[in-house]
Amino acid sequence: MKQIYIKNIAYRVDVREWQVENCINLFSEGATIPFISRYRKERTGGLDEVAVAEIKHWNDVFAEMDKRKETILETISQAGALTADLRKKIEDCVEARELEDLYLPYRPKRRTRAVVAKEAGLEPLADKMYNVSLVDPVPEAKKFVGDKVASVDEALAGARDIIAERLSETASVRETLRQIFKTRRIVAKATKKATGPEAMKYKSYFDYSESLDRIAPHRLLAILRAEEEGILSLKIDADAEKCGKKLYYDFCQERRYPAQPLAEHMHMAFEDAYKRLLEPSISNEVMKEAKEKADIESIRIFGENLRQLLLAAPVGQKRVLAIDPGFRTGCKVVCLDSQGNLVHNEAIFPHPPANEKIKAIQAVSEMVKKYNIEVIAIGNGTAGRETEEFIKRVPLPTGVRVFSVSEDGASIYSASEVAREEFPDYDVTVRGAVSIGRRLMDPLAELVKIDPKSLGVGQYQHDVDQTLLRETLDNTVVSCVNNVGVNLNTASSYLLSYVSGIGPALADNIVEYRSENGPYASRKDLLKVKRLGAKAFEQCAGFLRIHGAKNPLDNSAVHPEAYHIVDKMARDLGVTTKELVGNADLCSRIDPAKYVDGDFGLPTITDIIQELRKPGRDPRESAQEFEFAHDIRTIEDVKTGMELPGIVTNITAFGAFVDIGIKQNGLIHASQMGVKGMADPSKILKLRQQIKVQVTSVDLDRLRIGLRLVK
Repeated sequence: MKQIYIKNIAYRVDVREWQVENCINLFSEGATIPFISRYRKERTGGLDEVAVAEIKHWNDVFAEMDKRKETILETISQAGALTADLRKKIEDCVEARELEDLYLPYRPKRRTRAVVAKEAGLEPLADKMYNVSLVDPVPEAKKFVGDKVASVDEALAGARDIIAERLSETASVRETLRQIFKTRRIVAKATKKATGPEAMKYKSYFDYSESLDRIAPHRLLAILRAEEEGILSLKIDADAEKCGKKLYYDFCQERRYPAQPLAEHMHMAFEDAYKRLLEPSISNEVMKEAKEKADIESIRIFGENLRQLLLAAPVGQKRVLAIDPGFRTGCKVVCLDSQGNLVHNEAIFPHPPANEKIKAIQAVSEMVKKYNIEVIAIGNGTAGRETEEFIKRVPLPTGVRVFSVSEDGASIYSASEVAREEFPDYDVTVRGAVSIGRRLMDPLAELVKIDPKSLGVGQYQHDVDQTLLRETLDNTVVSCVNNVGVNLNTASSYLLSYVSGIGPALADNIVEYRSENGPYASRKDLLKVKRLGAKAFEQCAGFLRIHGAKNPLDNSAVHPEAYHIVDKMARDLGVTTKELVGNADLCSRIDPAKYVDGDFGLPTITDIIQELRKPGRDPRESAQEFEFAHDIRTIEDVKTGMELPGIVTNITAFGAFVDIGIKQNGLIHASQMGVKGMADPSKILKLRQQIKVQVTSVDLDRLRIGLRLVK
């Protein structure tokens, strides 16, 4: 990687150049983001995975930019226009916009008015006018009248076309306008299509303007979506006269002020350049840049929401009765063993129209008893509240806990290829109920099977840059999976595919080996897996856990490459490794500095000791039961002033959506979160957090509920 790129990345990420360089070298060696941030702290100076991921992003961006530069240099060279100065400017570029500005005058063009004028031989006339080497262009224009140019007026018009295009392709001119446009207001107006219920959600923007450099990302994305749907028309409110005067003044300062009558023709060329070429182009560029910034912020919020959802509290390996509620079609009930395997399924009909409550109570009681059920998971979709109330009538054994589980994405999973592979002999209703039960046991292991965009935790996720969104979401999933660690003997191939260094093909091979040879006894057994070599083992081993392994370190985050260090620690303490692992008192007696050598620095040794205190500890909290207000079933039951329990379902830049036990979620606006001014919702609330809210407004017509955070 060029030093100029390394320097730029270091500036963007706010780290040292050597840290960037070492990260890039690790990437080239096949190292992953989780592996680098966890096990190569000495080489990166302790960079966290956010910084490492950002370095990787910009490394990929600049790699693509280098390819683009090669294409541009070749094109300009073939045109015979590549000078040493231009080559250096292109090679030193670190901004895509600047690169394209340099390329613009040499880009192959369609037959524009300027191209036609050049073909007519009018460029020498345009050059003299542009360089202000004439006072009156008419006598000079007469020289060009002939077969290709019919008149003086045609010659002058053609010259002005060339000048206009030249101005529109001048990097300094474009940059001047960009800076002006960025500070102007974006103006939205309703179109003739702004009728009907679909348009009404954009009503606030029917006659709206706001400074482009201050508009909130969610408002800009909403406005752009409305424009895409034809409901709004948009423009940047730039003063054409002032912009034209600024460009003309800069031009004259660089050269000199033209005298009449040349000045008249130059004014005409400048006006044409602005209205026909520059204003539309710069408007699009500035709007694109503003959207890119909005995309980044929205994707950041989406990624954080996804992280919180994936790291939601699990109940762990419990025997689960899971219910996918329904009215007419009944409730699909499944029983899962502690490993999440399906052991039983049936349908019950406790709700109208069947109303078989007694029969349903008996069925649930029998299933709870027969399969030693420890927890009950109820989907929170249609008939969810009613099914919760029904379950409370069932005489359950002491200790059986009941949970409401989000169904977001369950239907997507149940109809997916992954679900069909797991349960080829069962229909979508059974698969959906299984998914509900499994996501209570381990949300992370189950939710990785579902496209994150289907989980209901994003904002305008279909409107933002899909490549950047996918990159962010993939990084988030990978980060969560590797942060928690994966049980090598129970994990699905889908979950394993997100482990550092594995991927889908190796994940299938790992599961295949497990099926053929039984549970893995040690991490070293991974080296027997087809196509899993030393590099893949290096990257994945530290993130995989083997419960009950002969070597207790195989159930920890200590990497196999460091096992010898732990063995030495144990010998120095006069105990076995098994006695050391999990013994906080013994761990407190270890001097980290004693074990530092050329390969393992103090940060890694400190991490090892910390892991030995609580080996394989799940960083997630434990799941907590929750109850909605019993007397709130529909929006009509909700009254201003009520205080209600709720669960945070989505966090946006402008507030948080809360499930209060009815079909419609309420909104806590950022101004209603108990802090002065506008709060950052993501810093106050977390996804799936249990809170208390007060109802501030109820709009029955628009089905909207306003809330205030109480605690």
